Amino acid sequence: MEHVPPPAEELALLDRELVRLDARRTQLLHRRAWLLTVVRPPAAPPPFAPPGARPPAAPSVWGPPPTGAPAASVSGARGAQNVLLVLGGLLLAVAAIAFTLLSWGEMGIAGRSAVLAAVTAGALAAPAALLRRGLSSTAEALAAPALVLTVLDAYALHAVALPGADGAGYAAAASVVLASLWATYGLSLRRLRVPLPAAVTAAQLPLVLWAWSAGAPAVVFGWALLVTAAADAVVASRCGGLPVRVTAWSWAAVTGAVALLIGLTSSLSADGALSAVGPAALLLAGAVAVAAAGWRAPGEWAVAAGAVAGATAVVAVGGVPRAAVPWSWAVVVYLLCAAALSAVERLRAVPRGVVRGALGASAAVAAGAVLLVLPVVASALLGPVALPAGVWSGAPEGVREALGASMPWRDVAPAPVVLLVVAALLGARYAARPRTAGPVPGWWAAAGAGSLGLGWAAVPVLLAVADAPYAVAVVVDVAVVAGLLAVAVRRAPDGPMWTALGCAVAGAVGAGLLALASEPATYAVSGALVVLFGWAATVSRVVVVRSLAAVASVLCALVVAVAAGVSLEWSAPRAALVVLVVPAVTVALGVRSRPPAVPLAVSLSLEGAGAFGALVAVGMSVADAPYLALVLASCGVLAATTALRPERRPGAGYLAAGLFVAAAWVRLAASGVRDVEAYTLPLSVVACAVGFLRSRTDPALSSWAAYGPGIALTLVPSLLVAWGDTQWPRPLLLGVAALAVTLLGAARRLQAPLVLGGTVLALDALHELAPQVAQVFAALPRWAFPALAGLLLLTIGATYEQRLRDARRVRRSLGRMR
Repeated sequence: MEHVPPPAEELALLDRELVRLDARRTQLLHRRAWLLTVVRPPAAPPPFAPPGARPPAAPSVWGPPPTGAPAASVSGARGAQNVLLVLGGLLLAVAAIAFTLLSWGEMGIAGRSAVLAAVTAGALAAPAALLRRGLSSTAEALAAPALVLTVLDAYALHAVALPGADGAGYAAAASVVLASLWATYGLSLRRLRVPLPAAVTAAQLPLVLWAWSAGAPAVVFGWALLVTAAADAVVASRCGGLPVRVTAWSWAAVTGAVALLIGLTSSLSADGALSAVGPAALLLAGAVAVAAAGWRAPGEWAVAAGAVAGATAVVAVGGVPRAAVPWSWAVVVYLLCAAALSAVERLRAVPRGVVRGALGASAAVAAGAVLLVLPVVASALLGPVALPAGVWSGAPEGVREALGASMPWRDVAPAPVVLLVVAALLGARYAARPRTAGPVPGWWAAAGAGSLGLGWAAVPVLLAVADAPYAVAVVVDVAVVAGLLAVAVRRAPDGPMWTALGCAVAGAVGAGLLALASEPATYAVSGALVVLFGWAATVSRVVVVRSLAAVASVLCALVVAVAAGVSLEWSAPRAALVVLVVPAVTVALGVRSRPPAVPLAVSLSLEGAGAFGALVAVGMSVADAPYLALVLASCGVLAATTALRPERRPGAGYLAAGLFVAAAWVRLAASGVRDVEAYTLPLSVVACAVGFLRSRTDPALSSWAAYGPGIALTLVPSLLVAWGDTQWPRPLLLGVAALAVTLLGAARRLQAPLVLGGTVLALDALHELAPQVAQVFAALPRWAFPALAGLLLLTIGATYEQRLRDARRVRRSLGRMR
């Protein structure tokens, strides 16, 4: 087969094409090089370069990159260079250490000295020569092994020339020499970043090592660390290099923290005032040093420095008197010192950041003191819940007997002092608030609320610590509640008002529980609380305060009513009639109260509390059916009275009808009546007739209001009796009557007859079919029920949408009925 074109011509064609491609590639490379110079101009020369000098080329292990190479190759070469230099420096340091520790003894003293001197001198000189050539990375990598060699020189000198010298003392002197040498070396070669931070690190050791060599106590170690930290802070504030500043501040934080920790431990472990003076001086010096460090610090650093300085000053000043008092009073000592620290706010010369930090430290100490005494407060407030003396077992001699022995009250005497001091501090802060026409700012309002809350909590704790007489404790608790209510009703809605109201309610609960130990105290305290909360509900201009006070007054009145029933030695069902007096009073007050004199929320709260009292009466009478019927009827009368008000008529009217019907059912059941229809049917006829006449005059009247009570009055009791009747006439007659009612409701489009009649008819039919259904299920095999259930679910699932539409249709149909 012949080639087209021939092979010789094709070869010549390929050679010409390759030459053309080479020329085109060269042209494109030149164009790319020019574009790189336009897009990324060369870096500016360093500041020390003479005018017109070209910037030195970046050092590279592998040499300069080829023309047209990508820019990423330069950074890759530098990264590889740094890795190799670091590894090389580490290997040199390891070799030097191995030589000094392992091969040192194989050479004579002259050889040792010559080798170390030569290697150290060469290692220290090499970075200077490399820097002159612009090889800064290589110089940096050799500087670190050079510094390690100087440490090894010091070790070798101790091992050969001064073997008997004290190790700690020699190490202290050597660290001084090394720090000075490294600092001088770093200052002479400022482009090296390792020597100066290394000098700062070496300077941390001399004072600590000298204290160690002298066998100094812990406080001296603290002073050594504190002086070192102060020197670090001076270096950090005066030195311009970032690596040195970071290193110095880091070491200052570490050594300063350890020094303060030593001072704190020594202060807390001091067994006398004299032994606490040394730690106190150390802590005070530390506080001054930290405050000085934060004097010119920016923003949050100044606040942090002020907080540390303030807390340290509190521990320092409080440490001396703390050592002279029992441990239980230590919290009071530190709290008083924290209170004195708050005076720093008046020092205008102190930076505001430091002042805020110091105030934060004072607040933190106060908060910690309150947290420490919270268990005592809880025992004093919650102690009456246990009622150790028993209800009406007689007034105890002291309040501790009523609280029980859950807390060793003699050991917690400082607790009320702590609460009162913190309350006084917050009260002073609240009194110094800016006087504005608007609401009090949040911070000041919180201070006022905290002062009220802690002051209130201090009262029961103080009574328990002092073991006040029982009568005195009860009177004081009620008086405190009265004072808190006076504060709540005379203030606009703010933090102190809500705190006063909450503390008043909690104090009323505590006083009421404490009064349960004595019958006269129960009546006196509950009656006084009824009056106090009733007064607050009348006087206050805040709707929420009036509502809560009204509810509290009603609840206290319920306590009086229950106590009266117990005093009369009546049974609970009989005493329920006395309890009903309270709901009756609330209904009477509700009938007389009209907006805007009494806001709607207050009226609803009052009536809701009365309704709760009615529920209490019903619950007390459940055990006795005749009394239950009487109580239900009485509640129906109260509901009907409430329904006289037009705005309450819909809800109260339905409730009254339901209560009357329930009372009739209970009365019939209590009388043992079997043929209930003889009593209910006449009433149902009369009720339905009244409803029919009412619906003629008011076409918009609901069928539930017109016919519901009358129909239910007969059908529901008959259904209950029919379910226990084994004969057939009653269920049959009930079914016929229910069917008639259902058809009547469907024909007249009345919802109540339709729903009530249909429900009773279905339940009556279920009662009649229940035995046959049970027989059918007993005859079926066990697998039949799961199979039928599965088929039912499948059928419902297949026709789910249709069933849903049917349900909506039925609901709409019922909704259109009256």
